[in-house]
Amino acid sequence: MDIRKQVGLNVQRIRRTRGWSQEELAFESGLHRTYISGIERGARNPTITVLKELADALDVPPGALMDTQGAPSSG
Repeated sequence: MDIRKQVGLNVQRIRRTRGWSQEELAFESGLHRTYISGIERGARNPTITVLKELADALDVPPGALMDTQGAPSSG
């Protein structure tokens, strides 16, 4: 799976686990809601700085956003 899509799925999963809307995550991270949407769709290629901001807002280690555990295999 493309890493951008994997990051997006992880952000979305963690955000939903917290019961947050994209707007709430945007507020907590200091990013724009449409940018959050683009990340979750795999359309954006966030920088490591953005990943850190998202991880801090979601209270997870940055590596959790790139975790491939449970991702469908591509083989």
